[in-house]
Amino acid sequence: MLRALFVCLILGWTGTRAYATRVTGTVTDEKGNALSYASILVKGTTRGVTAGNDGKYALDLAPGEYTLVCQYVGYTRKEKRVTVGETPLVADFQLSLQQLSMAEVIVRPGGEDPAYAIIRHAIKKRKDYEMPLDSFTCEAYVKTLIRTRRLPDKLFGQRLEEKDKKQMGVDSAGKGIIYLSESLSKIAYKRPDKIKLEILSGREAGSNGFGFSFPVFINFYTNNVNALGGQLNPRGFVSPIADGALNYYRYHFLGSYFEEGREINRIQVIPRRKYEPLFTGTIEIVEGDWRIHSLDLMLLKTSQLEILDTVEIRQIHAPVVSDSSNPAATSSVWQVKDQIVNFTFNILGVDAVGTFLDVYNNYDLTPRFRKRFFNNVLMRYDTAGNRRTRAYWDSIRPIPLEPDEKVSYTVKDSIYRYNRDSMGTRKNRDSLLREQGPVTMNQLLFGGIRRSDFRQPRPFTYTIAPLIRGFSYNTVEGIDLKLTATFNRPLPDGKGMLSFSPHIRYGFHNTHLNPWAELAWRRRTFDREGDDATSSRQTWSLSGGKRVSQFNPDDPIPEWVNALYTLWWRKNYMKIYENYFAQISSTTRFDNGLRLGVRGWYEDRIPIANTTDYSIVSIKGRSFTPNYPVEQLNAPFPRHQAVLTSVDLQYQPGQHYIEFPDRKVPIGSKYPTLEAQYEKGWNGILGSDVNFDKWRFSVWDQVNLKLRGLLHYRFSIGGFLNTRSVYIQDYQHFNGNQTLFASEYLNSFQLAPYYANSTTAAFYATGHLEHHFNGLLTNKIPVFRRWNWNLVGGANAFYVNDRNNYVEAFGGLENIFKLFRVDLVGSWLNGHYSQTGIRIGLDGLIGSGLRQAGGGPRQRP
Repeated sequence: MLRALFVCLILGWTGTRAYATRVTGTVTDEKGNALSYASILVKGTTRGVTAGNDGKYALDLAPGEYTLVCQYVGYTRKEKRVTVGETPLVADFQLSLQQLSMAEVIVRPGGEDPAYAIIRHAIKKRKDYEMPLDSFTCEAYVKTLIRTRRLPDKLFGQRLEEKDKKQMGVDSAGKGIIYLSESLSKIAYKRPDKIKLEILSGREAGSNGFGFSFPVFINFYTNNVNALGGQLNPRGFVSPIADGALNYYRYHFLGSYFEEGREINRIQVIPRRKYEPLFTGTIEIVEGDWRIHSLDLMLLKTSQLEILDTVEIRQIHAPVVSDSSNPAATSSVWQVKDQIVNFTFNILGVDAVGTFLDVYNNYDLTPRFRKRFFNNVLMRYDTAGNRRTRAYWDSIRPIPLEPDEKVSYTVKDSIYRYNRDSMGTRKNRDSLLREQGPVTMNQLLFGGIRRSDFRQPRPFTYTIAPLIRGFSYNTVEGIDLKLTATFNRPLPDGKGMLSFSPHIRYGFHNTHLNPWAELAWRRRTFDREGDDATSSRQTWSLSGGKRVSQFNPDDPIPEWVNALYTLWWRKNYMKIYENYFAQISSTTRFDNGLRLGVRGWYEDRIPIANTTDYSIVSIKGRSFTPNYPVEQLNAPFPRHQAVLTSVDLQYQPGQHYIEFPDRKVPIGSKYPTLEAQYEKGWNGILGSDVNFDKWRFSVWDQVNLKLRGLLHYRFSIGGFLNTRSVYIQDYQHFNGNQTLFASEYLNSFQLAPYYANSTTAAFYATGHLEHHFNGLLTNKIPVFRRWNWNLVGGANAFYVNDRNNYVEAFGGLENIFKLFRVDLVGSWLNGHYSQTGIRIGLDGLIGSGLRQAGGGPRQRP
């Protein structure tokens, strides 16, 4: 559960070393204190390792003469000549603080700090070093470690028992390693933007997972630095040598030192303003070349960090030289040798520290890639990558495990193996059944019921939604109760999952019972031939029964919102009808970014009327409206039948994937998503009274403008090709909203009426534009910047004709307490000012996740 707090993008490393001798040692300062994560490099090669948190390192070398180079940011580099034979060798390093010289400093007239001249040179050379190689491959290793310093007594409302802490790997005080993983990979790059990561090995304590592995170099030569993904700050962070860095930072020259004939300048980096996405710390620049030598930079809450409290990034850069290359010919190309990211966080009372350690080795600057090597698979896992032996890991790991890390692997792996091996036993099944316990009243009313029979390999599971969520109120049914359950069973031989979901709805005032059910089959296919793999995900569903539906199939009015407005303000916005129905549908997702949905359904549509006038608050002169769209109809619609079919084709070009040994997972594209929909109403089939054809084409995407924010857009055009017989349920509806609570952003109109503008026109167009400033502008306002409240603004519009068009513009604040968004919206109908209103919705770091989990407007089943 805690592991899901972070999904970070990390690189990996791999290699094998046969017939090698192990060289070990410890790196300390002059007082004997360990220098955690010091870098040890074999001079003249791109091979190296990194010391552990305790300063110890281990390096496997074939017999011969070598020069080992030890580096640590802020300390004098030291070399040691070693002769490697057949017996293990010890080579310790003691580093002293770097003594900086100020003798050569020339202060310009006006008193400008000499650091500024150095930074200006580095800025001019930035683009030359941003992507210096046409292509390369390298090996990389990453270790991910998260330790807790304190745990709360309760997490997500559940008390943490001792057995829970033991399962997590922490002691009774809540201290210990809760996550540990290693991954070893090969990275391939080809200019301008082709990259591929092949995960050769991966392990994760307490599971059979591969650990965190994803190709991200934290590149400080880019203007906008992406540090561990956009969740930390979607605006990114300004590099200390960005083109406009002088507008964001102040600099102070700390001194210089010489290393292998090169003069290295150390410069202090100081943000000009708080609450900007800026680093603080030191950066070292090579004199003359003006490249980065090393850096030690911090991000704080005043850097507009989200999720984490602090992030420290340490990098050491070095010439990349293949063993067979000429050092003189390649010394002008430097890349990151070691990267250490330390972070802290305190979320929900979980106080923890963590480290992402990356070690890069064995650069090949002239690789030969096979044909079609770079394809839509960005990251590929070896089929045996998570089944390596302990001896294998001990032989290739570039950094020794610390004692508590060894314990974590041993204990968690043994627990995992025991649980896996005993999963199918009667004893284990009885134990798991006992842990589920009896159904409680709290579960029945509030939490819901989740149960399994734990029969391997195809356990039967079921869930029952909490009763409290099923109660609602409207003027047609009075109090209504919805009971929902889902039963799941895997099919034999990996043929997918079978689900059955019954739904029962009962209106206590009109005494109508509406039961319906859905049977669904979901299957994922995966075929591998050599280096190529194809996959698809398919869902077939069959549903039918009697149900209650809104006239707009997108269900724009949540039932709880309608109940609130009905009981307290005597406004019954939601309009519903009953229908007997049967439906069959299929959705297939292909790994080329294409999704095909096909649906056919029958409805016997029955009008229903208000049966109660009750509300908690009586408002003089206000009465409930009839239960049909009064803006379009003067009387209830006539009962009729409809047979309909629809085809939905969705495509996102340039889709990239992660390829696991048994599946492919889409991870997005730089191109927008395109969607084409066609719906047909068939006359005469099964007594159908409808006859129409309508279409729609949509495009949507988001554009990351970095420091200027994140732009979202969605545009659609559509219309009716045939309107011989169209009932109100099949009109084109524009998702309006007449309540205080915001409807779905980017697919609705926050102040528009629900049905007044519904149409059967031959053409219409809609547009939604929304810009999230992500701290831009609001970081100048003390209260807003302290709490990371961000500005959002945009507009929504639709056009049918000169007599039916609508525009609204809005501006507001989001990420309020990480949960809420508040907008002020103004609207214009048919070119004339209409109204102004406030809308409150879920948005922000936590709120957006809750909103997506709750779902928005949807097609009826």
